[in-house]
Amino acid sequence: MRVLLTGHQGYLGTVMAPVLTAAGHEVVGLDSGLFADCVLGPQPADPPGHRVDLRDVTADHVAGVDAVIHLGALSNDPLGSLAPELTYDINHHASVRLARLARDAGVRRFLYASTCSVYGAAGGDDLVTEDAPLRPVTPYAESKVRVEDDLHALADGDFTPVYMRNATAFGFSPRLRADIVLNNLVGHAFLSGEVLVLSDGTPWRPLVHAADIARAFAAALTAPREAVHDRSFNIGSEVNNVTVAEIAEQVAEAVSGSKVRITGETGADPRSYRVDFSRFRAAVPGFDCEWTVEQGAHELADAYRKHGLTREDFEQRFTRLAVLRAASGTGAVDDALRWRR
Repeated sequence: MRVLLTGHQGYLGTVMAPVLTAAGHEVVGLDSGLFADCVLGPQPADPPGHRVDLRDVTADHVAGVDAVIHLGALSNDPLGSLAPELTYDINHHASVRLARLARDAGVRRFLYASTCSVYGAAGGDDLVTEDAPLRPVTPYAESKVRVEDDLHALADGDFTPVYMRNATAFGFSPRLRADIVLNNLVGHAFLSGEVLVLSDGTPWRPLVHAADIARAFAAALTAPREAVHDRSFNIGSEVNNVTVAEIAEQVAEAVSGSKVRITGETGADPRSYRVDFSRFRAAVPGFDCEWTVEQGAHELADAYRKHGLTREDFEQRFTRLAVLRAASGTGAVDDALRWRR
């Protein structure tokens, strides 16, 4: 297929593009480039692409495309809370507009990167399935729920949206993010010798490696239409349903000499849930995640050591909110997070 991959210069997109190419697809990227320079190690080889803001996509960008994989978004909770109106403008309205343009251009499959965060404060001991009530507690998660609803309204006999509710991502990417839980804890341990947990450590988190997300999207791209049409799927593995305290212990084992310190100063995070991932395995027989949290912690520690991660890069270049604040402070982007011409 000819696949338009939005967010191809982001954390997940940089991992996903070569997976799609290796599967024989022609990948065309689309990215505003806000995080293109957030590179640790050698510069990744990007597919050809469009340098364009998601809000400025036109019919020309989706012409001749067979499928769209839509990753592009303002992609973390603190950022969404800082600028909720921009989160809704980009993550919700621009995403739905892209889907309409794609449908009108004859694109047949639209894979949307949603999130398990839509379950929010799920509570209880049962594994959360795709049929559970959606209780988003942040603008980021709320924007994902709204897009899923609007894409459902666009689904028809020729246009197949698929809602990929990814667990919290982890693992090394050439375009690193240090503001997601495992990546952050490994980085803090590597730089300080301390695995610092500010919550009480009790919340459950479902985690999934970036490479497994890429493999899942590649599988959904070619799955039979009737197996995935207008359906939501939790993406991850039950083995990676872990508490924050358990994640911290895995990190301490991966980073030699580090010790866990749970301060509890932020209290118990209301976002606590364990997730059932069986629906996607049933829809796409043969798929399963390959990476565990333990393996990911060791991979990250090795990568940080190999590429010489510094505290400045960890806190500034690989933290989304810090990158955007710096770009705004220098005048590189305006208040709407658009590049100044």
